[in-house]
Amino acid sequence: MKQYEAATAFVINDENRDMLYTELSQSLRTGFIDNFHPSKQEYLPKLVLNDKINGKKVLTTVDKDLKSCDEFWFSVAFLTKSGVTVLINSLKELEQKKINGKILVSQYQNFTEPEALRTLLKFRNIELRMVTTGNFHAKGYLFKKGNSYDLIIGSSNLTASALCTNKEWNLRISSTNKGKLIIDAIKEFNNEFEDAEIVNSEFIDQYEKLYKAQRAFFKKNQNKLTVLQKNTLKPNAMQVEALKSLKKLRSESKNKALLISATGTGKTYLSAFDVKEVNPKKFLFIVHRANIANKAMESYIKVFGIDKSMGMYSGNKKEIEADFLFSTIQTISIENNLNQFDKHHFDYIVIDETHRAGAPTYQKILNHFQPRFLLGMTATPERMDGFDIFKEFDYNIAYEIRLHRALEEQMLCMFHYFGVTDITVDGKVLDENAAFNLLSATQRVNNIIEKAEFYGCDNGCVRGLVFCSSLQESDELSKVFNSRGYKSVSLSGSSSEEERIAAINGLESNRPEDKLDYIFTVDIFNEGIDIPKVNQIIMLRPTQSAIIFVQQLGRGLRKADSKEYVTIIDFIGNYSKSYLVPVALYGNTSYNKDTLRKLMVSGSSVIPGASTVNFDKIAQDRIFEAIDSANMQLKQDLVKDYELLKFKIGKVPMMVDFLEHGSRDPQLYAEYSRSYFNFVAGQEVTLKNRLSSEEVKLLELFSNEIANTKRIEEVIILKELIQTESIKKEKVKSVALATYGIEISNETLESCIKNINFEFVTEKKNKKLMSVREAHDLNIISDNKEEIFCEQDFKNSLKKETFKSFLRDMLYYSEIVYDKFFNQDKYINGFILYRKYSRKDVFRILNWDQNPVAQNVGGYIVSSNKSNCPIFVTYDKDENISDTTKYNDGFINNYEFEWMTKSKRTLNSPEVRTIRNYKQGLRIPLFIKKSNGESSDFYYMGEITPIVESIEQTTMPDGKGKYVSVVKMRFLMNQPVEDSIYEYLTRANV
Repeated sequence: MKQYEAATAFVINDENRDMLYTELSQSLRTGFIDNFHPSKQEYLPKLVLNDKINGKKVLTTVDKDLKSCDEFWFSVAFLTKSGVTVLINSLKELEQKKINGKILVSQYQNFTEPEALRTLLKFRNIELRMVTTGNFHAKGYLFKKGNSYDLIIGSSNLTASALCTNKEWNLRISSTNKGKLIIDAIKEFNNEFEDAEIVNSEFIDQYEKLYKAQRAFFKKNQNKLTVLQKNTLKPNAMQVEALKSLKKLRSESKNKALLISATGTGKTYLSAFDVKEVNPKKFLFIVHRANIANKAMESYIKVFGIDKSMGMYSGNKKEIEADFLFSTIQTISIENNLNQFDKHHFDYIVIDETHRAGAPTYQKILNHFQPRFLLGMTATPERMDGFDIFKEFDYNIAYEIRLHRALEEQMLCMFHYFGVTDITVDGKVLDENAAFNLLSATQRVNNIIEKAEFYGCDNGCVRGLVFCSSLQESDELSKVFNSRGYKSVSLSGSSSEEERIAAINGLESNRPEDKLDYIFTVDIFNEGIDIPKVNQIIMLRPTQSAIIFVQQLGRGLRKADSKEYVTIIDFIGNYSKSYLVPVALYGNTSYNKDTLRKLMVSGSSVIPGASTVNFDKIAQDRIFEAIDSANMQLKQDLVKDYELLKFKIGKVPMMVDFLEHGSRDPQLYAEYSRSYFNFVAGQEVTLKNRLSSEEVKLLELFSNEIANTKRIEEVIILKELIQTESIKKEKVKSVALATYGIEISNETLESCIKNINFEFVTEKKNKKLMSVREAHDLNIISDNKEEIFCEQDFKNSLKKETFKSFLRDMLYYSEIVYDKFFNQDKYINGFILYRKYSRKDVFRILNWDQNPVAQNVGGYIVSSNKSNCPIFVTYDKDENISDTTKYNDGFINNYEFEWMTKSKRTLNSPEVRTIRNYKQGLRIPLFIKKSNGESSDFYYMGEITPIVESIEQTTMPDGKGKYVSVVKMRFLMNQPVEDSIYEYLTRANV
């Protein structure tokens, strides 16, 4: 496939210069005079800000401009290591391409971090200087691109918060090199840069003394302020919500509840606040490790002070007379110990890490005690062993704080994730079954150390956890790291409690003689461990579980003094389940392939707060390949998630329940079994033989042809018919207009009625192609001039509650998903920009009488009335397709698309003449998919307009040594393609 260069990467000549001037002039008119004036998005003046609701970050714009520039200049008052880290991959790419830049920072208030300066100093392509006098407070980012410049100027410093979360206003404008604004900006920058101090190692060492003195002064005064303001500990906003829920459950006479709370969100303190509300005489807190029991007791002491006596019940320490006991499960589950307590001895019991409750030791505890209230706490209630934790707590979920919500509420420290390519050793790509000699090869170890040092940590003093694939790998890598000057240890499940505590203390120590740099581990530290100072996590094992990935990520998310963020370095090999990385990072467990691709493309824009996600190109390609090849409909996975949700809600889940609880996309069940009802009927014996074969078939048809979330009009009609058996046509129109702003034409309404009657879809019966309605003698709805109503057969089916409830459920599901994607600004005559549609969806929405897919549609087809011609393009063509279908289709830029007709077409071919005469009423929607491996569905890219003067007849090889005719042309995109989807489609595969 032909790859097109970016529009700005042109050779400067008079023609290109004139084009640049014209495009800039049009953009200025759009930006400053007329919002509706068409212009090139790239040059459009725009407000650059952080907008959590719409998934926008200043970082996205700065990073995009940085990646595409020929030279850059940054002028900022404040610089932090986090600000460098979020751009570090792009800076490295520019260094490799020998693209130079200058960065000017300020000594204002000694805020700029020395570690950030040291990191920038490593780049050979960057000149770094600092203004040391006056109140320099400028913030601007300038990029040279060919003969044009882009300038971002406003309030954003080079910090992660300024680029990702703070309320910032910045203006981005474009100019030629002759524009006065750019000339003045460059002149001002150069003047300041020349007068500033050159930053080198010696300068940083001297500046660091001032920086530390300033930090010490701030900390001293902050501590004084804290002492003056200090009151008793109080719950935060989310804890207040959880406490209200717990109180409500008790008011309803519930005596147990489950708290689901991400690691580091303060669930121990939350439990203490609730215990204080209840004020029990005797209280028991159960954990699985003695050091965790000690930390829990410390937290409770901070809440209760001396109001309650507290003691330990672990090992040989049994302070049984205490009001509040903190015990390990290993100790209290021993028969003799357990029998020391009457079943009503404790008024309130908390069980930490409750997902372990299925184990015999926990069951022994739960069967013995009968407290007035039982609280279970866990970050991961999802169990793989089939134990129903939710049932154990009577399905009373008091509150749920998942990772992304905790990040949004700033309860956790931010993270910067880097997905990097695990190296090829001896010509072999590392996979799940890589031999030990490959995992510990010198070449790989060098790569690990190089990446660990390059990405570093927030303050230059690394405190790292390394998760390995095996004990052998863990032990060997620890030895190698020690030989390279690092201090590390290797721990495993067989390590004693004393060894673990010593390692943790070493990792957190500030004494050089005691401090550890890294702990290497295999099967421990996934959960139930508190090491707040961890600031770097290295993942060297294939991702086999999204739950374990989040648990390991969570080891570094606890906040700590002097810790700004945690660096996550994930080495991605040729792993079949690497598609679980976006599942875990973005907290999306729908397993919908299109959703996962969009999340990967979105980068950091939808990650909460100032956290960021970065992949190198090879690692990103491997994840996309894993998404493409993964089977998201393995029965064992479908059953597992079905049973888990059934456990959680205490009843047979419907499709909408999967959406409400953020579980697997229920459409995957419908596709696997032809309808969701079929899947459930296969799991629940109570549903067998509830419906006739005709009704089962009807639910299958509704599921696939009506409720597939791609057109809402049929759903509106059917939802009303289920309730009232008839609906006025005008009401259908009024509901669509009021709810979505959609004006339904009579033609669309007629198409919907045909589709509900399954006249649009066809199948072969007795070797004859006919409509599904005719093939199955279906009797569903009828209509007259004013009204749509149910036929008797359909009425009879609706009298069956099973049929009605499953039909209603699929319609509600379809409505919810459609609403999620619907955006008035992206809705264009039935289609939503960048949603995926099958060819059948497209023809249905275009109101074709029957689905023509059975015909040879190929890359396009003109409707019989010449009102529309949808074009379907596979962007990356398969190498093994015939020469006569290797069309050079592709974007020239984000608002122009080049395309070829089918081979053996000339300027006089009927479809070419129709396209040339598009002004007679031809609509041309464009649909693109990245490759055939992605799926059979296409992204809707918008409507396109032919550039008539570009239409030309040419030739292409036929694979037999000859050439055949073909017509080539360019189209204007009526809506310039958004950057994320544009970059995804045009990016070359490695």
